[in-house]
Amino acid sequence: NNALNFKEGKVFKDRSRCSNCGRCTEVCPVMAMEKIEKEVSSEDVMKEVIKDRIFYEDSGGGVTFSGGEPLMQPDFLNELLIMAKDEEIHAAVDTSGYALWSVFEKIYDKVDLFLYDVKVMDNEKHKKYIGAPNDLILENLKKLSDIGANIYARIPIILGINDDEENIIKTAEFLKPLNILKVNLLPYHKIGIDKYNRLSINYKLNEMPEPTDEKMKDVEKVFSEFGFNVKIGG
Repeated sequence: NNALNFKEGKVFKDRSRCSNCGRCTEVCPVMAMEKIEKEVSSEDVMKEVIKDRIFYEDSGGGVTFSGGEPLMQPDFLNELLIMAKDEEIHAAVDTSGYALWSVFEKIYDKVDLFLYDVKVMDNEKHKKYIGAPNDLILENLKKLSDIGANIYARIPIILGINDDEENIIKTAEFLKPLNILKVNLLPYHKIGIDKYNRLSINYKLNEMPEPTDEKMKDVEKVFSEFGFNVKIGG
């Protein structure tokens, strides 16, 4: 579909024409393009997980299913969680919380720990920056708390988007009555820029500064004053 063009000895890729067929990796003359994904079964994944069993046993850790969004593949995730239980491996699920409650109902009793993202409390700001409202996310979090799930709230701190005092306090107030074992404050970083570059996608937050240590300490103080077990990073 003509996504690749050759000009003056260089290869140019038109992302608007790309259908992710992988054909470009077969015809690239210098083998600079490669497919880095592969289709695997739940058994394949668990074989890799089990290889590190000795580390889980020594550290008291386990496996974390993340993504992307693991709840986008609920049946696959459920299979993995069943296998982890059978192998007596601690299983955590790192999620945005944006899924139907029926998905959580399928898996929650097999999950030892939810790592749950809480980004912005204002619904309109959430729609603007995340692309979806937060009603479902917050409601699911309440329901998980009500059934006694173990939850770490993970809050990215992004300057000019969710670091203002009003949002921080509203977040702490919302989380206070819930079964939140720990709050992880995650300073914004640019580690993922290389992935965008490899996909020829413009990284819109390229000029966004990372929060200072002082800013992170200020946010940490707010959550500490609300009585949370809080950690920067995690």
